[in-house]
Amino acid sequence: MEDLGEIVGEFLMESHENLDQIDRDLVDLEQEPNSRDLISRIFRAIHTIKGTSGFLAFGRLETLAHAGESLLSRLRDGVQPVTPETITTLLATIDGVRSLLTAIEETGNEGDVDVDAIISTVHAQMQAPSSEAPPAKAAEETPVPLDEATRPAPEPVEGQRKPLGEMLVESGAAHPADVGSALAQQLEGDDRKLGTILLDEGKAQPAAVNEALQQQTPKRSVADQAIRVDVDLLDNLMNMVGELVLARNQLVRGVMETGDSALVRIAQRLGMITSELQEGIMKTRMQPIDHIWSKLPRVVRDLSNSLGKQVHLDMQGKETELDRSLLEAVKDPLTHLVRNAVDHGIQVPELRTAAGKPAEGTLTLRAYHEGGHVAVEVADDGAGMDVNRIAEKAVEKGLIRADQVAGMDKREIMAMVFQPGFSTAAQVTNVSGRGVGMDVVKTNIERIGGTVSVDSTLGEGTVWRLNIPLTLAIIQALTVDCGDQRYVIPQVAVLELVFIDGQSTKIEYASGAPVYRLRGKLLPLVRLDRALGLEVGGDQGVYIMVLQADGRRFGLVVDRVLNTEEVVVKALNSRFKEIGMYAGATILGDGKVGLILDVSSLARRSHLAQDSERENTIGTSRGSGTTGGGERLLVTAVGERRVAIPLDTVTRLEEFPRDRIEQAGSREVVQYRGQILPLVRLSHLLGAYGEEPEGDTVSVVVYSEGGRSVALVVDRIVDIAENSTAARRDAEEDGLVGTAVIQQRVTELLDVRRAILAADPNFYRDADDPMLVEA
Repeated sequence: MEDLGEIVGEFLMESHENLDQIDRDLVDLEQEPNSRDLISRIFRAIHTIKGTSGFLAFGRLETLAHAGESLLSRLRDGVQPVTPETITTLLATIDGVRSLLTAIEETGNEGDVDVDAIISTVHAQMQAPSSEAPPAKAAEETPVPLDEATRPAPEPVEGQRKPLGEMLVESGAAHPADVGSALAQQLEGDDRKLGTILLDEGKAQPAAVNEALQQQTPKRSVADQAIRVDVDLLDNLMNMVGELVLARNQLVRGVMETGDSALVRIAQRLGMITSELQEGIMKTRMQPIDHIWSKLPRVVRDLSNSLGKQVHLDMQGKETELDRSLLEAVKDPLTHLVRNAVDHGIQVPELRTAAGKPAEGTLTLRAYHEGGHVAVEVADDGAGMDVNRIAEKAVEKGLIRADQVAGMDKREIMAMVFQPGFSTAAQVTNVSGRGVGMDVVKTNIERIGGTVSVDSTLGEGTVWRLNIPLTLAIIQALTVDCGDQRYVIPQVAVLELVFIDGQSTKIEYASGAPVYRLRGKLLPLVRLDRALGLEVGGDQGVYIMVLQADGRRFGLVVDRVLNTEEVVVKALNSRFKEIGMYAGATILGDGKVGLILDVSSLARRSHLAQDSERENTIGTSRGSGTTGGGERLLVTAVGERRVAIPLDTVTRLEEFPRDRIEQAGSREVVQYRGQILPLVRLSHLLGAYGEEPEGDTVSVVVYSEGGRSVALVVDRIVDIAENSTAARRDAEEDGLVGTAVIQQRVTELLDVRRAILAADPNFYRDADDPMLVEA
């Protein structure tokens, strides 16, 4: 654009901004056809483009803009009503203007863009039958005599300063005679200002004069309050600030080691200034998400009209800000999700009415800050997606095996829509259905460190959710040690830290998979040393970092947590990216390079986010939270049967020596933490009599509530799993509530209340009746 000259470049930039505003205003005008303010604003914008294009000798652009201005003039004067056809014609005119501007930018002239057809359409629209109702403005206006029209207006024009004396008189701060006397003194040659004369003579108060002077000072317009800065310049400034942060970290580390108090104070001051500078530079790159949302009303309007649908677009959180580079990366994926929702999500009016819904569908865009990220949701109230249909299509395309479906939860099946080439569309349209797009959406969002997920309910609608980092340049992070290596973890993913001393706190194992009891709930763990292929350490004197990834919680076991610091994210070589465990690299305060861990990838590789082939030697936990309506279960073996216990009823997993089990009347009990704990063998309760498993210990599941506890004796703990299938209520045996298919095996669901009452009939009575007796 440098070759076009400064004036033409400025014209193109301002014209594109005006066109974007006109697009928004025209869509709003269709909803508010009687808004004179909107019509006037659109008219002024197109008039500006017409005038400047004539000055710059862009003839066809001037002619097209003039045609649109003429139609807008008829709308403004009330000669012609605002109709959907009028809006469509004006939008087509704006598209033609935009095409001419693009040609000018690329070639320096108007090129061969054809505008004659658009101008003909505008003229035809202007010749359409006008409204029978008399124009509102014409009825109210009366002819103005020539001498009245040419007489100067008594009020000051916009931008003209109001006289100080007049302002003081109007506010009652000065008497008209005193102001007149001061003006007379100035006419006689007094060089003092009017306010000074009034103050010297005691005819006005200083506060009143100061207030009038402040009101008299012209305010900056919106255009004067902002300047345009080249994006490359901002990027270079951000890179330099990143290097400054690295140097600051190294300097602070070195000064702290010297122990010189004067140097420490200077380093702290430098650190504060660097942080403020960094924050200021980052703010210059932040833009409201409305910058990309502003084009979506037009997209929804045109697409819904072409598909014969009625769609209302509701945008919430327009002011939410993102780094400009991230906005550019999100624009195309977001547009694709919106087009997909209008095309596939929202039904035509006839189908919506038949389903008991309003004929007009609602598409909601929602943006908000959440835990250091920006969440963007695209939600529709359409038909929703059929999980079973997605599973069938995934099997048909060979993405998964048929025997894997039973062991997958709703979230995992829904995630199939992001696979390349996946589509459940009944027919291919010019909008979507070719199976190209959702995998690109996922790839583009993950490339900037974000995530994308989908949740849908058949018959109710679908919600697409994007999680996007606020910025890619500088992040707050925790540095940790694992073995003799140092790693960095983004602090936004860390919920809390737990120290494991091996005594008061310890790691437990369920079928070989490490878990930790956190406030009464089992938290699945990932050993970082095992995930990275390092030498596996012990379970004492380690830290558990409770992390959030893809909506699930899990614990990451590390050797040491060092400190928190701001780190500058550096891109990785493509070879490191292929590993998939690292999100980037940084230079730490001691000058060493630290790899930034990808928390989501850790979860996926450790089988927390999705089920995968299990190794024989290591059992794994299939999730740390209930998702998609599934229930987490503790799967146990009782004889030859598999029995599942809801995980939220499990307080602890214990193993008791057999010789510690005693008899108290007809019941078995064991001394447990200073109390007498009643036991019930599930094999006896369920009638699964047989040979008891060998060994010197028994496995028990402890349930506690209100200071009371009971223990359920099982043969062994099999695994922790999530039930993704509906339970059948056909179990006739006492002690069971039904059966379900879990991990491709028929599993019986325990009636926990029945089992607890079998151990202690008084368990659910008033808490004042103690169940446990001090041992």
